[in-house]
Amino acid sequence: MALQTLIYLVVGASFLLYIGIAVVSRASSTGDFYVAGKGVHPVANGMATAADWMSAASFISMAGLIAYLGYDGAVYLMGWTGGYVLLALLLAPYLRKFGKFTVPEFIGDRYYSQSARIVAVICLIFISFTYVAGQMRGVGIVFSRFLEVDVTTGLLIGMAVVFFYAVLGGMKGITYTQVAQYCVLIFAYTVPAVFIALQMTGNPIPQLAFGGTLNDGSTYLLDHLDTLVTDLGFTAYTDGSKSTIDVFFITAALMVGTAGLPHVIVRFFTVPKVSDARRSAFWALAFIAILYTTAPAVGALARMNLIETVQTGPVGDPAGNLLFSERPEWFDTWAATGLIAFEDKNGDGRIQYYNDANEAFAEQAASYGWAGNELTVDRDILVLANPEIAGLPNWVIALVAAGGIAAALSTAAGLLLVISAAFSHDLLKSVFWKRISERGELLAGRCAAAVAVCLAGYLGYNPPGFVAQVVAFAFGLAAASLFPAILMGIFYKRMNREGAIAGMLTGLLFTLGYLIWFKGVIIEPMAADIPENWLFGISPEGIGALGMLLNFAVAFSVSAFTRPPPAPVQDMVDSIRIPRGAGSAQAH
Repeated sequence: MALQTLIYLVVGASFLLYIGIAVVSRASSTGDFYVAGKGVHPVANGMATAADWMSAASFISMAGLIAYLGYDGAVYLMGWTGGYVLLALLLAPYLRKFGKFTVPEFIGDRYYSQSARIVAVICLIFISFTYVAGQMRGVGIVFSRFLEVDVTTGLLIGMAVVFFYAVLGGMKGITYTQVAQYCVLIFAYTVPAVFIALQMTGNPIPQLAFGGTLNDGSTYLLDHLDTLVTDLGFTAYTDGSKSTIDVFFITAALMVGTAGLPHVIVRFFTVPKVSDARRSAFWALAFIAILYTTAPAVGALARMNLIETVQTGPVGDPAGNLLFSERPEWFDTWAATGLIAFEDKNGDGRIQYYNDANEAFAEQAASYGWAGNELTVDRDILVLANPEIAGLPNWVIALVAAGGIAAALSTAAGLLLVISAAFSHDLLKSVFWKRISERGELLAGRCAAAVAVCLAGYLGYNPPGFVAQVVAFAFGLAAASLFPAILMGIFYKRMNREGAIAGMLTGLLFTLGYLIWFKGVIIEPMAADIPENWLFGISPEGIGALGMLLNFAVAFSVSAFTRPPPAPVQDMVDSIRIPRGAGSAQAH
């Protein structure tokens, strides 16, 4: 069967599956729409959480980042998995015990303030729309290549599918749709990895192949990759270039940001019992680990395949002539998307791919007749293109297409529902129209989701960076704004509304300002990549951790000079943390 026909069949079947699940499990009440009726089994919730969180950044972009960053890419693995430990231990069970629908609702009630609720909604909107921009970009990339449509058309198709099952099914429909999407995306991610690992190392387990030898039995994969990239003037794959402080702050921002993401936290409101929230976090981390332990191997194999199929590098044959590989067939297919490009600077018809910013190597390259690097690669394509680069069967390529779409759509749906709940429940129901009926609130939630889908599509068309990079910014905003307020709301009963509001605004404005300064319109993008320009040497991806520290400092300072919370609020904080009956047990 032709590749394009197979892709249409596989992707179309996955769409029908998602829509069918949404129809069967559609929401009939606000409880269904916001928290799936609080009846989701912990294993199913863990799988849905994994799909919700393993977005286009994880499926499409993370291995691409690792492929180019090498050792430095480990910060994404550490940060994006460590956050679930914080969730399981510090947040999930207590938030479930509180028993509300949304994060702003918790903050509004805990800090006895509508103003605090509104500030939390503002933070949530900035976080969620930044995050969803990355997902919609991922949708556009997948559609533009595999369905052979332009990015705009791809976005419109993706928006229509998300609109249908998010607006109709609410959290109940999204939850069970995400269970299906997890199965699709994890199968689509691991199957090509197994094929390519077996093809290049003889070991079908990617995690072991990553540290093993190539088929010759004597050369380690990572040693060979180091040789390939250094022969082209790049930094060795296994060497790190980031400063220790930047690694620390990026890891912290991603870890704490994970624990502060509204669309992840709301997942723990959907289980029947408090103990199920912690069990859900365990299952989510287990399901996530399958992809995250595979990603380093996928990144390394993708980089090696790219180099060896595009150009062998400056390696001489016995006669002293350079060896070039001809432009491969897959290259022209992906070039049509505009995500990979070749500029023939020296007119020889062959691709010269090397680091022309390396002055020492540039001189050597000039002696070969090279006139500068001729290859531009969008790192977001490497996972999607890897099966074609490796020459895998068509059904594997079709499976990867379905997996990439599932990853992007699953997270986009969760984010859009959080945005919808912020407007309909936290603003309309709780602030502006308290007497609205349940039916009216449900309708408002669906309308808000529809508007959010349109805005998400626009952001996907004009994203501020690579998928994983955009998502990292969202994690920084979550770390700097919501996480401290939630953590202090659970564990520090002296924290009052004035301190919480001041802290959230400080963390949000500082982090957002830093991102706009370096990634927006004020400083040119090149300047954003120069560590000398960064505050304390902290990159935009890690600045959220510093914003978090500022949030804590301002919140504690303000609360120390203002009145403590009312006694009922302090008693409520104690009741969240202390198990029922603990006091009487201690008395005996």
